Amino acid sequence: MNIRTRLTLLFVMLVASILLLFSVTIYYLYDQFRAQEFEQRLEEKALTTARLWENENQALSNDLPAMANEQVTIYNEQERILYKSNKQLAPFSLPSGFLRNVLRKHTQTIQSGTLEALGVSHYNRQGDKLIIVASAFDRYGFSKLKRLREILFFGWVLCLAITGISGYLFANDALRPVSEIVAQVNTISATNIHRRLRVGRQRDELAYLARTFNDMLTRLEEAFISQKSFVSHASHELRTPLTVMMGQIEVTLLQTRSQADYQAALDGLLDEVKSMIRLVNGLLELARASADATTLNYQPVRIDELLWQAQSHIIQRKPQYEIDIDFENLPAQEEDLVIVAEESLLQTALQNLMENGCKYSPDERVTVRISFEAGQVHLIISDNGYGIPRADLPHIFEPFFRSSSTMTVSGHGIGLALTRRIVELHHGQIIVESEVGHGTTFRISLPTQQQTPTTRSTTFSSDRERLAGLNH
Repeated sequence: MNIRTRLTLLFVMLVASILLLFSVTIYYLYDQFRAQEFEQRLEEKALTTARLWENENQALSNDLPAMANEQVTIYNEQERILYKSNKQLAPFSLPSGFLRNVLRKHTQTIQSGTLEALGVSHYNRQGDKLIIVASAFDRYGFSKLKRLREILFFGWVLCLAITGISGYLFANDALRPVSEIVAQVNTISATNIHRRLRVGRQRDELAYLARTFNDMLTRLEEAFISQKSFVSHASHELRTPLTVMMGQIEVTLLQTRSQADYQAALDGLLDEVKSMIRLVNGLLELARASADATTLNYQPVRIDELLWQAQSHIIQRKPQYEIDIDFENLPAQEEDLVIVAEESLLQTALQNLMENGCKYSPDERVTVRISFEAGQVHLIISDNGYGIPRADLPHIFEPFFRSSSTMTVSGHGIGLALTRRIVELHHGQIIVESEVGHGTTFRISLPTQQQTPTTRSTTFSSDRERLAGLNH
């Protein structure tokens, strides 16, 4: 069942329930009014008949209109019949104790089939108490009640039909923008993902839904373009070393060569294989950082320990690099050094920034300054390298982008894109400042995570021992 039909049915059921309740209420109130009015007529008929009978000692005609199956019976206190108006009709069948209840309560009503009766007590001129029972069939009242019932029923059915039609038209009008959105969405595919939804009503919830969907399309378009660019650049970067390797192998196999020539060819192939391995590792790290953050293993780690480990790994590979780590202000409590992080990813980001600073600096030196404030740790990584042109700054965090001033230095353009993604996964912020010929500075801010006092001293002492081992 579609929404249009469901809304129509719900609307019809709601209105039908309200109209039915209204009709039943009207019918019930009118039935009560009819009964009260007929009881009043019976009482007037009984008292008028009793007064006429007392004056003339016979039933004289009165001005009150006659009722169907009308009968008036007068009893004394001993329940003996003194007078009966219509002797052709059998006396109204009274239940036991009815007349006594009339004497006690003055008025009593009863119904038997279509006949309704009312008993009322009355004192005559001699002070004797009489009991008058008037009974009749309310032909006109029930006829009006039946007519009212028919009017209410057919009116209810007619209203249901009108409500169903108007409800369908209302639901159709209310859901027309949804149908338009569905029709527009069905026309959007990978070839025209730049298209956006249009909604005529600009201030309702459907317009908000369309704007939200357009925002999602914008993000998907950016991701789609980024993916296409990523695949294109990755294919190009992988094809280059493969082409070089194939060329070296073909040249080497053209003729028989000496052992030294074969050794040189194999060394060149090994360098290209290492370059491919670095590229593939970078792609894997970038894919891992771009995956769902909930799959990563976040643990409390010391930021200073990560810095020392990153420095140690870089120096092991490149002993000529100089990395100076300077603490501007140590926190008062050791737990302020702790952040919740995915250790291997964050260490990779720090290594990328340190290694880039050394690689793109003539003196192969980089300075790392770390400072602390309430709930934040700040890292400033500076070098005295070539600098980045102002036009290239907005693009340095794009995968495979390389500045024109650093094309002569080996690399693939993955490191900074990976670094920014890692910083974002840790709810941090990275800012770059650079001037051509005066070096580049990266500023990173990360939130800290305090530890409980019970683990503070143990963690700090164990970290001291590990750092001491790294320094040795």
